[in-house]
Amino acid sequence: MPSYASSPSPTPLLDETIGVNLERNVLRFPDAAALIDVPTGRSWTYAEFNRDVDDLAAGLLERGIRAGDRVGIWSPNCAEWTLVQYATAKAGAVLVTVNPAYRQSELDFVVKQSGMRMLFTAPGDPRNDYEVMAREAQQQAGSLDLVFLAGEDSNGFAALSADGRRAAAASGAPAGAGAVAERMASLRPGDPINIQYTSGTTGFPKGATLTHSNILNNGYFIGELLGYTDKDRVVLPVPFYHCFGMVIGNLAALSHGAATIIPSRTFDAAAALEAVQSRQATSLYGVPTMFIAELGLEDFNRYDLSTLRTGVMAGSPCPEEIMKRVIRDMNMAEVAICYGMTETSPVSTMTRRGDSLERRTRTVGRTMPHLENQVVDPGTGQPVPFGEIGELCTRGYSVMAGYWDEPDKTAEAIDAEGWMHTGDLARMDEEGYVSIEGRIKDMVIRGGENIYPREIEEFLYSHPSISDVQVIGIPDERYGEELMACIIAVPGAPEPDAASIAEFCRGRLAHYKIPRFVQVRGSFPMTVSGKIRKVQMREEVMEHLGSVSKVPQLPEEPSVPSAP
Repeated sequence: MPSYASSPSPTPLLDETIGVNLERNVLRFPDAAALIDVPTGRSWTYAEFNRDVDDLAAGLLERGIRAGDRVGIWSPNCAEWTLVQYATAKAGAVLVTVNPAYRQSELDFVVKQSGMRMLFTAPGDPRNDYEVMAREAQQQAGSLDLVFLAGEDSNGFAALSADGRRAAAASGAPAGAGAVAERMASLRPGDPINIQYTSGTTGFPKGATLTHSNILNNGYFIGELLGYTDKDRVVLPVPFYHCFGMVIGNLAALSHGAATIIPSRTFDAAAALEAVQSRQATSLYGVPTMFIAELGLEDFNRYDLSTLRTGVMAGSPCPEEIMKRVIRDMNMAEVAICYGMTETSPVSTMTRRGDSLERRTRTVGRTMPHLENQVVDPGTGQPVPFGEIGELCTRGYSVMAGYWDEPDKTAEAIDAEGWMHTGDLARMDEEGYVSIEGRIKDMVIRGGENIYPREIEEFLYSHPSISDVQVIGIPDERYGEELMACIIAVPGAPEPDAASIAEFCRGRLAHYKIPRFVQVRGSFPMTVSGKIRKVQMREEVMEHLGSVSKVPQLPEEPSVPSAP
């Protein structure tokens, strides 16, 4: 049977815009907590949040922002970020989420490529002088309205909200509600509402263009599967500029009357656990490296995590051993694995609360409601049988509208039948559960053998001296590629080398899957969203290959010339 699964649902898709959805939940939960900003001690009920969103949306209209205009936000997590997300949705502006790690050339590119009209900018900090770079981008663009989220600039966030209040006072209407309501009535669920730029590891970033329907429905059904209600409190240490924060986080929670909690501006393991404890949170999010950092805190046992029941681990492959510790030591018995990509809004598969421990540690779950998934041969495009490895493809409401102003790139990613090709290697079992085996570009071909690094990484996590590990391929004259294990060691444990790792693997992995090289390092290069940058890791390794631990000959490997 071909590897194909669909997931019909008795719950229909939401046929409404993000702003309409918010107002519907404000009527249901006016006094429930909506947003808690721990660093500043501020909080909003749903009624208060909606009032401030309306003020800001009215200010956008007062500044001449039209439906479809691109409005950027370039900032770490803060309460204003969430307000801007919902205000632009009500105003019909397309929110361009700018990676806080971007430097001048990257910012200039995004501003120009998206045709940005306005940019919300964070205040500077010791590592990022956002204001200086934003003003430079303004000069390069010629016409770019800058709004600063904090500080003393008269063109600031508070002033923009005040524009709406002043307009309302002049007309006698409450907070510009009439103008905002009129704009909202002109919007449709299929309208573009968000542009998210991909990482651009193989060239310039591409702007994945997402609609109200794309991201609202994806967030809503994630919240449904997590069982969110107005009693839930969700700690979000993941970045809002990425779908993980603004869709899996904000939209999933706020479409169900739950509260969102911002523990810190950027990820801080102690701040995340402190927020869980002090706010009695029921849900915690993170990429695997974040959970590893939280579990690795010296005083981890002092935090009371008893109120947790669920959460999301996503962003990169989730090590089985780490997932087991999250369930056992963090009280997250219902934690879910989500898998997807920006271009699919983002989640395509997800584990369910009733899934067994094995399903929730060895797979990325089943197809999301109202979506289809299939695994195809990368060469022919034909579905492979259940259990075989191929490229995972997704089809349905979640597939992006396209890459902004790049129809050729869009056609390369989405085929004529509407399937989004993910570039990920996967296998699907007969019950529809999917396991991710790695990226097509990360697959290592050693002496004619296809090797999937994920399998080796999962095995090495069971080594007592290994805290985290990534396996990459490096060039080799004899075999074409050789395996290298890049390792972060457990503090205080004996430091592993190539010989000890080879011995640990002997008899438990096929000889060609045993890493020939081992490098112990303090950290991995990562994107802001927590994904490992294996391309950068290979470049770093190749510069220092002479100092890396190496096994002269792998155990059980025959001493014969390499195959052609």
